[in-house]
Amino acid sequence: MSIQFVALAGIVLLAVAIVFAFILRGGRGAADASRQIGEIAGRLSQMASAQTSGLAQMSDRLQLQERLLGKMLEERLDRVSARVTETLEKNSLAQATSLGELRERIAKIDAAQANINELSNQVVSLNQIFSNKQTRGNFGELQLQDLVTSVLPPSSYSFQAPLGDGKRVDCLLTLPNPPGPIAIDSKFPLESYRALRNASDEATRIAAGRQFRADMLKHIDDIAGKYIVAGETAESALMFLPSEAVYAELHANFGDVVEASYRRRVFIVSPTTLWATLNTIRAVLKDVRMRELADVIQKEVQTLLEDVRRLDDRALRLQGHFNQAVEDLRQIGISTKKVTERAERIEALEFEGETDAMPLPERAPDSVNQGRIREL
Repeated sequence: MSIQFVALAGIVLLAVAIVFAFILRGGRGAADASRQIGEIAGRLSQMASAQTSGLAQMSDRLQLQERLLGKMLEERLDRVSARVTETLEKNSLAQATSLGELRERIAKIDAAQANINELSNQVVSLNQIFSNKQTRGNFGELQLQDLVTSVLPPSSYSFQAPLGDGKRVDCLLTLPNPPGPIAIDSKFPLESYRALRNASDEATRIAAGRQFRADMLKHIDDIAGKYIVAGETAESALMFLPSEAVYAELHANFGDVVEASYRRRVFIVSPTTLWATLNTIRAVLKDVRMRELADVIQKEVQTLLEDVRRLDDRALRLQGHFNQAVEDLRQIGISTKKVTERAERIEALEFEGETDAMPLPERAPDSVNQGRIREL
């Protein structure tokens, strides 16, 4: 309405200006001026009506455009809101899934951490075991006992066995001569090996290596002096290292120590090599046992041969009985066949007698009947 009012005011001002212009011109009559003013007023009225109508149509169009624009905006806002809601739902679901996976991973990490803590405690306990010589010796003895008892029969070994000079050995394998009983020692110098492994520089490593070599050589000499007794044990002994790492280090970098052990006839074994050695000893014990029982086995074999011969004789006699029975059955068959043939011939003679013209007596004398039987 404000636009229509402004347009109408502009038309009225234009008409007033034209009237003043005619008045100022003068030279025309009042009637012409009045007529022209009327015409101008009509035209102005038509123009105002046209402009008013155009403005109304424009206003309607603007209102329609405003409604369409508002509807479009509402639809776009609805679509945007739906997309935003869908995106938020997807993000929420993805976040929930990620949080669930994260919780599961955290649970697994917690379980792994618990296992690591338990393993760390076990390692600490094992470290405490190996740090003490007494407990380290007990650990080596237990591992040695497990290996020996799982491979050999109980009669072929003894633990903490006394020797003639009053010393006790960790394990004594009772083997026949040769080679005789073999002693096994389960102690090992771990401190110098740890110092060698934990050496931070070359000088420290060289010094620790020398100490480890010296400790191993001393331990080899002790075993050779204590557990190789002439006339009581074998001419060799075993030094059991319950650690494969120490055994590998010894053979990799201390070949002179290994050669010295060979010269002293003290053979160094690890859990793996001791297991193989014990299996070989078990095979030797089995062979010795077989030799001890050879006489008994030979006697039993001879008795078995006699039983087989006796069984063969009885089988031959039984076969003779079967052969005699077969022969008797054959003779019975021959006799049966002869009897059958004679019966058929007798039956044929009776049929011929019925065709004769002369009647036969009702009863023939016994002598006649016997003669006929003899003829048959």
